[in-house]
Amino acid sequence: MRKGKNPSKNIKLQPNESQHRVIIPLYIPNEEDYYKGAFTIFKYCLDSVQKTASSYLKVSVISNGSCNAVHTKLVDLQQQGLIDELIIEKEPIGKINSILKALRTAQERLITITDADVLFDNGWEQAVVEVFEAFPKAGAVSPVPVFRTHLRLTANIWFRYFFSDKLQFRPVKNPEAMTKFANSIGWPWLDIKYKDVIGTLQAKNGTIAVLGCSHFVVTYKREVFDALPKENSKYQLGGDSEFIYTDEPVLKMGGYRLATYDNYAYHMGNVFEDWMKDKSNTLESIEKKTISYKYLEKLKPAKFNYFVTEKLFKKLFTIKSFYKFALKSKGLSIEQIKNYLK
Repeated sequence: MRKGKNPSKNIKLQPNESQHRVIIPLYIPNEEDYYKGAFTIFKYCLDSVQKTASSYLKVSVISNGSCNAVHTKLVDLQQQGLIDELIIEKEPIGKINSILKALRTAQERLITITDADVLFDNGWEQAVVEVFEAFPKAGAVSPVPVFRTHLRLTANIWFRYFFSDKLQFRPVKNPEAMTKFANSIGWPWLDIKYKDVIGTLQAKNGTIAVLGCSHFVVTYKREVFDALPKENSKYQLGGDSEFIYTDEPVLKMGGYRLATYDNYAYHMGNVFEDWMKDKSNTLESIEKKTISYKYLEKLKPAKFNYFVTEKLFKKLFTIKSFYKFALKSKGLSIEQIKNYLK
C-alpha cells in the first residue's frame, strides 16, 4: 500500500556543472597471472586522471564481469569520491557494451574514453582542448601521438589539406614517449624510422596536431555519438566493434581524428614497473575550475563528405605511385618514403 506523496515527484534535476566525462571500462576477472597487477595499475590510472584534470570532470567506471574482490574495492573508491558513476555487471558484456552503458546517457560536452591502464600526465586536458579549439572540425583527440597513424581514418583531412602546406610531416616532438608506448605493447625497441617524423596538421594559430589517433585513450565531442548504431556490439573484445562505435561515428559527423603533438599520457600495460610510480610522483594536483566547453564548434552529419572521402578519395592511397607522390609532397625524403612503403 502506498501512503502519502513521494517527495521526489515533479522535482526537476539540477543542471550538471561538469562539461567533461571520463569513461573507464574495467575487466579484471581474477587477480592472478595476467591480471595480477591489473587493479594496482587501474588505481594509478584513476588517481592520475583525477589529479591532473583542469576541470571538474565526472568519472564513470563500468566493471565488465570483474571478480567480487574487485567489486568491493570499486565500491570503496566510489565512497572515497574517486568514482562518480559505478556500474557493475556480474557477467561479461564486452568492452564496447560496457562503454555504451555510460555513454548513452552522458550529456557532457566532451567525453574521454580510456582503457584502465592509462597514466595521465600533467596538462593533458588543456592540451586536448587546445586541439579542439584550433581545429573546429576535430571530433576525436588523443593525448598520445602514435607512430604511423597518418592514414588511419584520416582521408577527410587529406582531402581538405592535400594542396596545403598546413599538412606536413614534422619531427616527432617526444620520441622517448613514443618508444615507451612501443615497449608497453611488447616491442622491445622502436627503430628511428618510426620516430623521426610524423604526419601533422598546423592550425592558423600555430597549434600542431598529429594526424590520426589510436583507441586506448581518446576525447570526443558529444555529438559524435549521435551517429552510434542503435544495437549493441556482438563482440567481447576486438572484431569491428571499435571501428563501428568509436571511429566511424567521428567520420560520419565530418570530424577529424587527431592527437596532440606532444605526449600527455602513457600506456602502462598489465605489468607494474617502477617508472609508473616515478612518473606518478611527478604529477601536480592543480586547482579545478568549472569550465564550459559549450563554445566548441558543434559537428553536423556529413553523409556526402563521408562518401566522397571514405569510399572514393581514400582508394587513391592504395595506388603506390599516388601514395609516393603524397608522401614526397608532404616533406618526406626518398629514403623515408622507402621506409613508409615497407
